[in-house]
Amino acid sequence: MSGDESERRRQRAAQLFVKAGNILSGECGDQECSTSAPPPERPRVGSPPASANNMPKIHNESADKSGASLSSTRQVSSIPIGPTDLPNHQEKDAANWAYPSPQMFYNAMKRKGWKPRQEDMDVVVAIHNTVNERVWEHILQWEKLHEDVCCRPTLSKFEGRPKDFSPRARLLNWLGYKLPFDRHDWTVDRCGKKVRYVIDFYNAPPTGPQPVAMHLDVRPALDSFGACYDRLRMFAYQAMGLAGGNQSGGVREQQPNP
Repeated sequence: MSGDESERRRQRAAQLFVKAGNILSGECGDQECSTSAPPPERPRVGSPPASANNMPKIHNESADKSGASLSSTRQVSSIPIGPTDLPNHQEKDAANWAYPSPQMFYNAMKRKGWKPRQEDMDVVVAIHNTVNERVWEHILQWEKLHEDVCCRPTLSKFEGRPKDFSPRARLLNWLGYKLPFDRHDWTVDRCGKKVRYVIDFYNAPPTGPQPVAMHLDVRPALDSFGACYDRLRMFAYQAMGLAGGNQSGGVREQQPNP
């Protein structure tokens, strides 16, 4: 494969990732998701949504009529599993969450009514995994504020809410910024205490060799006085330059574009 073709594939996969948004959850991450594809299929009978992420079971074998198949190998994340009713796509005794394989990602997109290209799946999955790892790094920065009471937070639940814009996203939009293309809510177990985090995903033009650029706005939901206090503390640390960096392999974070 030529260098130009490889770069075009990377860029196409990055665009597909951004447009698809929440393709692996119970929502479609873009209102245009059905404009160039048939309506999403209804989940099959006998495949109830999983309680930990509202997601039907994703099959890890090819359902393509052509008989072509993708890799079914799944990468294990660095994100530890917290107390939860595990979704049916996770191993029962696993210590960390496992990411979908290229085959599972492809099947999920087909189920939602998309027409993905098999040759794009490796790059799409790589971007998906890198972004989720970066989100967890952001959460761990917040959780360092509580490392005296919990040195090993875990992830108990995640939920895609692409159509539920957060108050902060709406405020930024009112100030002239674009709305995020996706939103997740992650529930972290802080050694017995459940803490909800809101993650807004903003698109940005890619720069350099990275196939996709975005801004991740990760913060604790304002569900308690403690969350408000954490936000004030983090604001002070960032103002003093004590917060972590904003770049990870394959994904560059930038400020959202007006």
